[in-house]
Amino acid sequence: MRRAGIAALGAYAPAHILSNAALERLVDTTDQWITSRTGIKERRIAASDEASSDLAVQAVRDLARRFPQFDPGALDLILCATATPDTLFPATASLVQHRVSATRAAACDIGAGCTGFVYALALASGMVQAGSAQQVLVLGAETLSRIVDWQDRATCVLFGDGAGAALVAPVERGGFLSFVLGSDGSGASDLCLPAGGSRQPASPHTLQERLHYLRMNGREVFKFAVPALEQSTRQALSHAGLALPDLDLLVPHQANVRILQAAADRLGLPMERVVVNVERYGNTSSASIPLALVEALDQGRLKSGQRAVLAGFGAGLTWGAALVEWSW
Repeated sequence: MRRAGIAALGAYAPAHILSNAALERLVDTTDQWITSRTGIKERRIAASDEASSDLAVQAVRDLARRFPQFDPGALDLILCATATPDTLFPATASLVQHRVSATRAAACDIGAGCTGFVYALALASGMVQAGSAQQVLVLGAETLSRIVDWQDRATCVLFGDGAGAALVAPVERGGFLSFVLGSDGSGASDLCLPAGGSRQPASPHTLQERLHYLRMNGREVFKFAVPALEQSTRQALSHAGLALPDLDLLVPHQANVRILQAAADRLGLPMERVVVNVERYGNTSSASIPLALVEALDQGRLKSGQRAVLAGFGAGLTWGAALVEWSW
């Protein structure tokens, strides 16, 4: 079976920065409270005319700038991980497919919350390895600012907007070494958007009760996230016959710096080997791993031959990890 890996990457964050100081004027909170509990100092907010597909297109354009050989017409499939699609249907991936002129590509969305990018990488890798596809574009795109309740100080301080893009294709060496995916639907209510689907369609009641905004049980999500991040990282390494000393870099979902620090401590991993940029972007859900990965590459923290675990956790509840040996 042939190898599959990431051949190119791109990322995009909206221009508007919403700082903690600005949030102090919106809700009853302080920069010190937000920073001490989350590590977040600012987040990006999409413009009023920007939707998730717009952010995704910009990430694809960044990928094309970084990798001039990229040919949208050669794509076989586009997978868009998003919790904030432009519409319930058509898929945001289809909108991007049209905008980037990927005329041959099939397209669909992946709904696995903050773990969606890892889920999409696993699907893309499997298809490339099996020969069902030659090139798959994996996107993580979110406009979470549209679904947070700006009157709820416990959640509105956490989230931001952004997008990332990865081209999954055959590689001669390295590439994806293992994947770990999981879900526990018993915790579904701990992180959810209650209304707007077939269970609770839009009505005067759902609007009055503000059920179209994200709801989160922060304490329970924290209790889930730390062991999920630790265990999925260990399992991804074990499945490839490797151990923690073989890991050069952990690129986790950027939800909360306390989660990242607690998981790193349980792994015995120094924070120097963990990518952290949550202070500047907040939690961008499925976009957070590609945003962090692009930043790590730009900083020279991941080089050819080194191994990284990309690990996510989020709504579902879901979790996942991808072990990749970098090949460029």
